[in-house]
Amino acid sequence: MTSDSDEALSWDGDEGGAPTGPAPKKPAQPRSEPDTAAHTDRPTDDPALPEGWNAVGKGSAAVGRVGGGDDDEEHQPLSTAMLLILGIVGGVYLLYSVGWVVGGLRLKPLANFFVADAMFLPWFVLAVAAPLLWFLASWVLTRGRAGWIRVSALLLGVVLLVPWPFVTVGAIGL
Repeated sequence: MTSDSDEALSWDGDEGGAPTGPAPKKPAQPRSEPDTAAHTDRPTDDPALPEGWNAVGKGSAAVGRVGGGDDDEEHQPLSTAMLLILGIVGGVYLLYSVGWVVGGLRLKPLANFFVADAMFLPWFVLAVAAPLLWFLASWVLTRGRAGWIRVSALLLGVVLLVPWPFVTVGAIGL
């Protein structure tokens, strides 16, 4: 197998040489008013597209909507502040899960005096998964609501899901 070093720098069909100078400028054409008959609220159907698909162009009312349906709501992208809050709170929830693992494992010998392992293990797994479940539930249930409602739900989880076994036993070091 042989390779040509110049072959890696070209595409199939690039037979012509590279232009030697700058491309000639086209004369400036005056802007014309857009044809109002050509721009309608509904995009035109293109025979080259599969059935159910619409051609979407500039000025179309269907831009930004999936399939161009009227019942689809537009989803605005998240703001920078909301992305920062989600990242910080998501990191806190991840640390909470780690705290529940560490605190729960340190608490297991003491818990064996009161409950069997068959009772301890499911609640331990649920406690570790609780921050992730809260994050997902608050994300899904507050979709389409105001941003402060989503932030309030996330911050409520930060207060309620504190890994107390880690805070109490982990701080003392028993």
